[in-house]
Amino acid sequence: MSEPTPHKVTMEKIVSLCKRRGFIFQSSEIYGGLGGCWDYGPLGVELKRNVKNAWWRSVVQERDDVVGLDASILMHPQVWVASGHVENFADLLSDCKACKHRFRADHVKDDKCPDCGGELTAPRKFNLMFRTFVGPVEDSASVVYLRPETAQGIFADYETVQGALRKKPPFGIAQVGKAFRNEITPGNFTFRTREFEQMEIEFFVKPGTDEKWHKDWLDARFAWYAGLGIRKDRLRLREHAKDELAHYAKACFDVEYLFPEPLGWSEIEGIANRTDFDLKQHSKYSGKDLSFFDEESKERYTPYVIEPSAGADRGSLAFLLDAYDEEEVKGETRVVLRFHPDIAPIKVAVLPLSKKETLVPTAREVHAEVRRHVMSQYDDAQSIGRRYRRQDETGTPLCVTVDFQTLEDKAVTIRERDTMQQVRVPIAEVTSAVRQALDGGWSAVAETYPKVAGKE
Repeated sequence: MSEPTPHKVTMEKIVSLCKRRGFIFQSSEIYGGLGGCWDYGPLGVELKRNVKNAWWRSVVQERDDVVGLDASILMHPQVWVASGHVENFADLLSDCKACKHRFRADHVKDDKCPDCGGELTAPRKFNLMFRTFVGPVEDSASVVYLRPETAQGIFADYETVQGALRKKPPFGIAQVGKAFRNEITPGNFTFRTREFEQMEIEFFVKPGTDEKWHKDWLDARFAWYAGLGIRKDRLRLREHAKDELAHYAKACFDVEYLFPEPLGWSEIEGIANRTDFDLKQHSKYSGKDLSFFDEESKERYTPYVIEPSAGADRGSLAFLLDAYDEEEVKGETRVVLRFHPDIAPIKVAVLPLSKKETLVPTAREVHAEVRRHVMSQYDDAQSIGRRYRRQDETGTPLCVTVDFQTLEDKAVTIRERDTMQQVRVPIAEVTSAVRQALDGGWSAVAETYPKVAGKE
């Protein structure tokens, strides 16, 4: 395997870019912020939405064996008893008796506080689920939890979905949604947060076919990241050792991405063989038989589950970091986010060469047409060179420039982000040329239309 391509960006630099360009910034910042909570700005919300849409298209829209679900965040508290979260979803923590700081027990090497040297308490269990109350009375009978994962909503609705759509294994249920964990040590920007979004599939299979399906999903999920532009040398599959497997798992692999330091190789998706643990647990606690009877073979069995579980936030961060590039152009550093067109927040920027009244109406008409088909932006602030650089830094694949020649030849200039090549396209053909370029056909566009001299 070749050495991974070195990053040209640090975590600090990407945090600065994300705030400056409206991708991601600290939640409630005017009040000092709230640890582990981040807001997605105008560009960030588009990026994450595109990542989720690309995932949904890949695992639901383009398959016959996966259907969708949007389960409630609040669920019956017995769901979390059955799943084991009430009893086991906890970290061991120690408190410093002097400075009152709290630490995960596995992060402390001795009995002394890492911050002040004071004495630490004995480790105690701290459940990571957020508790809240249903109804006006706050007592133990009204306690519910903000879900710490989206998987259990799928298991609880398995029989309803299976019956309503008359599905039989192998089939899957996919869900995108918020989850909440009261992390003790959130950090590294959006890598570890207290509120995050998951993209999960529970794929139900006949026991004995589980290893084959596990391998199929490993291949499919690894290929998805590479297909959306992440460098293959910064991706790897890592199998969990026996001593790190969850108690219910037969096997588990992580898709890992090589983040800049201090993260290094870290998980962006886990693909686990959960066996029949979940359905059997919910059968036991609910009293509802969740086994499956195969009419053809006359067999009854509890399906095994293959679970590809990805983080929309971690995935978006990986796509951001991997897209970042710097190069020298005309003696200056050009910063460019080389997003795959499918996940780029803005697909096209329409730029009038100047704000003169003779250009604006035509530029507005071009933008009105383009925005009907793709996410676009009208940008007329500062010089055309500065606007190109701004669009490069936010990852916009194409810029459409309306200039004074447009008034004569009824054509515009389309500039491609990565090569900085420019071609002259009739206004009537802009939409088709844009679509072709975004579908990966810039070379065909460049061959079809006359090139503009130079690269800017």
